[in-house]
Amino acid sequence: MQQGSANLNIMIKAARLAGRSLVKDFREVENLQVSSKGAGDFVSRADIAAEQIIREELMEARPNYGWVGEESDAEIGKDPTRRWIVDPLDGTTNFLHGLPHWAVSIALEHKGEIVAAVVFDPAKDEMFFAEKGMGAFMNETRLRVSGRSVMIESIFATGLPFGGRSDLPETLQDLARLLPTTAGVRRWGAAALDLTYVAAGRYDGFWERELHAWDIAAGLLIVREAGGFTQAIDPEADPLTSGTVIAANTEIFEKFAKIIRNQ
Repeated sequence: MQQGSANLNIMIKAARLAGRSLVKDFREVENLQVSSKGAGDFVSRADIAAEQIIREELMEARPNYGWVGEESDAEIGKDPTRRWIVDPLDGTTNFLHGLPHWAVSIALEHKGEIVAAVVFDPAKDEMFFAEKGMGAFMNETRLRVSGRSVMIESIFATGLPFGGRSDLPETLQDLARLLPTTAGVRRWGAAALDLTYVAAGRYDGFWERELHAWDIAAGLLIVREAGGFTQAIDPEADPLTSGTVIAANTEIFEKFAKIIRNQ
């Protein structure tokens, strides 16, 4: 694997340790399908245990940094310019249903900017990582966004709102405008992996609303370092605070963004 900075190496180690714990739990999930509540409780315990592993690793190595995680309270560090942004299990519903598509996401923010990122898919043993200005990688391979420039040849990814979420009407309108112009839209249920797949050229673009910073912080840097472009759906906003994102290769970004923004 490529040599990164000390911080990146700490992040990769933490992601691997959490991944190992989650894989063990994932093997148990099939045995829990009899009771949906039992399985849900089990997965939330797996999620919290993974976050605890990551938190202990990162905070032991960098005790002065702040922390934002999905499963625990945010913490301002003694060094207020740096904080970890962590999703210990992105794709919880996939995990719960025994679908092998979920990831650990860890980002390091410095002065409001993501400077290092790791997204680890333990089920496929794919470690995506990037540092600002240093490129993006998956295991040993340098990542590059796709070179497709024609919408009808391109595939896109999104999340479909569930459980009565308020962004359902907007997303259905997006799909009505986008689907006729593309080679397809995928919905795989893990935003962190959707972004890394754009970085790897597997998808040509991705968009979604109502996301949290920990869903996308790491993936945004990985896309940018792979030569892609990212913005919030409102181009004046910040994806991390607005919870919306459009990501694509630079060839297709404008055409894709116009459709999502209904311009």
